[in-house]
Amino acid sequence: MMHRRSIALLLSVLPLCAQRAQLARRGRQAESAPAVATEPLRKLPRRVIAPVAPSSSPSRPLQAPLPLSEDRVSPLLRGTLTPLAVEAGAVRALPHAAAARPAEIAVLPAVRAQAIPNRWKIFPAPATARYADKRLDAIYANSRFLDPFNRNQLKGDYPILGRRLFFAVTAASETTAELHRIPVPAVPSGANPGEDAFFGRGGQFAVQQNFRFSFDLFRGSAGFQPVDFEIKFTPEFNINHTIARENGLLAIDVRPGTTRTDTAVGIQELYVEKRLFSEKAFFDFTSVRLGIQRFTSDFRGLVFSDEQPGARLFGNFHNNVFQYNLAYFNLLEKDANSGLNHWQSRRQQVSAANLYWSDFLTRGYTLNFSLLYNHDQPSFLIDKNGFLIRPAAVGTPLPHKVRAAYAGVSGDGHIRRLNISHSFYEAFGRDDFNPIPARKNAQHINAQLATLELGYEKNWMEFKASAFYSSGDRKLNDGQANGFDAIVPNQQFAGGGFTGNPALADRGLLNNSFEAGGINFLNREPIPLTGTGLLLFGPNSLIPNLRAGQFEGQANFINPGILLLNAGFHAKIKPKLRGTLNLNWAKFNRTEVLEAILFQSHIHHAIGLDSGAGIQYRPLLNDNLVVTSGVGALAPGRGFKDLYTGRTLFSAFVNVRMVF
Repeated sequence: MMHRRSIALLLSVLPLCAQRAQLARRGRQAESAPAVATEPLRKLPRRVIAPVAPSSSPSRPLQAPLPLSEDRVSPLLRGTLTPLAVEAGAVRALPHAAAARPAEIAVLPAVRAQAIPNRWKIFPAPATARYADKRLDAIYANSRFLDPFNRNQLKGDYPILGRRLFFAVTAASETTAELHRIPVPAVPSGANPGEDAFFGRGGQFAVQQNFRFSFDLFRGSAGFQPVDFEIKFTPEFNINHTIARENGLLAIDVRPGTTRTDTAVGIQELYVEKRLFSEKAFFDFTSVRLGIQRFTSDFRGLVFSDEQPGARLFGNFHNNVFQYNLAYFNLLEKDANSGLNHWQSRRQQVSAANLYWSDFLTRGYTLNFSLLYNHDQPSFLIDKNGFLIRPAAVGTPLPHKVRAAYAGVSGDGHIRRLNISHSFYEAFGRDDFNPIPARKNAQHINAQLATLELGYEKNWMEFKASAFYSSGDRKLNDGQANGFDAIVPNQQFAGGGFTGNPALADRGLLNNSFEAGGINFLNREPIPLTGTGLLLFGPNSLIPNLRAGQFEGQANFINPGILLLNAGFHAKIKPKLRGTLNLNWAKFNRTEVLEAILFQSHIHHAIGLDSGAGIQYRPLLNDNLVVTSGVGALAPGRGFKDLYTGRTLFSAFVNVRMVF
């Protein structure tokens, strides 16, 4: 007997000891004092509802139990009838405890079918307040015409017709004020009479105001699956005002002076999209889109990123592991001062095919394969400011054809704790009559581009290191064009992409940002090559491609190339505030082209140190109101001093974006 009691006591005490032994391992201590009830942090003022007294006279008289047949009573007594509610006159089986008293079985009232309301409008109208303080309600908030956060028919929150036809309106205002100093020439009709310096005063101030409206009519299930069809129309309006300190910079005619105010209207999107078929098991789909649309060929916009008319077949397969694009574009001209589409053919066609492979070898890393072809036909263009853009005003300016193909592979994502982004492109093709070489034979294109970025995140900080390389041309008259150039670059790299607009995301692409929005000097400011009519660096591009014009020049594969090394720091300081710091060191790969164009020997390779700092503030904790500011400075190296002067160049800007 004692043996059994000892075993019972051991079995009861052992679990308690084991549980107490685990407390120290988990870092907890057993409570010795009795628990004390604590008050909640905040009490919500609830509406007091008086209890309703039970009525002495029921609204519906009780019905007498109906007689039960033997085939219904016997299952009830055995407890084997499944409890379910049926029509009036039937019964529901009671639990086993009450199954032995069939006389007390109550008859259920009739269950009448009711119409199910529209699932998009299931909330009551008018809304029912849960609390006395209306500011505490959120779920049953009323819809307002200018409220993009609560249910709004203009934002596609519920259909405009039926249950699957939606309409969404997006309105955006973007204001940019910028002050910069760039190297500029002093023209004969200078702003200051008697000025004899070769380089003029490069200070400029510019204000850009863009209004972008998007009207989107689509049929589908909102965000649950790709749309069945879609019609989208996006016009954009621009007002720009620029103040310079020298004549001849804003227009070739010096009579207007040093100020310019201009306006432009462009149709940035106008397309029809139709989903051809989809795999219902995995929601894989294939769609076609016709019209003016946005397209970016890779993660960082290195080769082609633009809004142009074309046809595009896109979709995914194998449970969304692979995404693909097949596209053809017939490009439009661009406005010289705003970059908006101008309703005139550019005589340039671009074909693109790419494939994204998600979770390649490891989760969180995506690989991209790209093929592009640029067919830029001979054309002649003088822009609205009077400058010759095509062909470039250098050498023998005759219209020429550029046929260039690009094959590239790039990756973006993370491998364990390391963020990684890389790319490599090979360009090959033919330039029939480039104006720079003295020998006017066809130039065979053979050029390369390579990038690598590594990032490491620690808490709210991210440390980055990156390298950017584009090949340069060494010999001008050997029939080989070895300097890499893109089609329409919009590069988000080494300080670029900080002010990118998430509202311009594209459904068919992986990259979620269209505007490069750089903060450093080199990847933000267009730098002219004085005395040539060419740009050494174009906007949103790190390639010194020697093009003519900011938006309308032809690709030029006879250029010096660049090697750029970057160290960056990105910080999420607060939920509303984030910042970034970047330091770039850059040099030319080859300088023979610059020496030939400028008739100057012994140009060194060092470009200099390019630094940038930016800060972004979101006062509403969303992207409906974003304020971004940045400053960049270029401390010239020896090669840059050979081209210009030793003065430090800078740029500072403030951007305010409001989206409805």
